[in-house]
Amino acid sequence: MAEAARSERLRDKSDVQRMLVDTELEHLPAELRWREWMGRVEAVIFAASEPVTREMLARVVGKNCNLELIIDDIRAELAGRPYELVAVAGGWQHRTKKAFADVVHAAFGTPAGQGSKELSQSEALVLMCIAYFQPITRAELSSFFGKEVSRDLIGILRAQDLIASGPRSPQPGAPYTYVTTKTFLSQFGLDTLRQLPDFEALEDAGLLSKEKLLAGDILTGLAGRENPDDEEGSVIEVMEDEIS
Repeated sequence: MAEAARSERLRDKSDVQRMLVDTELEHLPAELRWREWMGRVEAVIFAASEPVTREMLARVVGKNCNLELIIDDIRAELAGRPYELVAVAGGWQHRTKKAFADVVHAAFGTPAGQGSKELSQSEALVLMCIAYFQPITRAELSSFFGKEVSRDLIGILRAQDLIASGPRSPQPGAPYTYVTTKTFLSQFGLDTLRQLPDFEALEDAGLLSKEKLLAGDILTGLAGRENPDDEEGSVIEVMEDEIS
């Protein structure tokens, strides 16, 4: 009840703030109006710490403004800059271009946009399975691996907000399922899950064998990997390469 009332107050406050901002800008010539909308959209995205949704951007531009064209024009102006505007996790966000990743890493000690620790091979494998087969239970994950997937491992992925609880499974006992989050999409530069690389791409990258995967033998399905816990060439790195 209290949370609902708070949300209602925030919506009311947001509505008042929008009324104080002239979004239509009918007093301006068309070209200047467009430039003002571009500036507003880029300012909002620049100020946000998370991807900005269409709904949020629509609050600062006219009702007939084409946000896709605005985004295209902003991207064109950023063509020579070391950062770009990307569609990610259902919104838009400024991100440093991959060509400058090593520079950012040298300056800050962590790759651009990554504040969490690097996942182990086992953690990455579980995350990959959840991404492709969600919603999925811990028991189903364990059956894939041929051994129990621990609560501690699930806890690591939850702590980094890469996964969350999904709907209850219809199985006996109605166990929780797990699904990926917007943080997962954001960390891997995905706008939607449809952008995940297909199994053929992962197999071509030497990550897994589809034949063994379909047989339920994920760990030994790591084509060419003698040590499943080897940190080099991790699933995370391969997925990032394939997605980019």
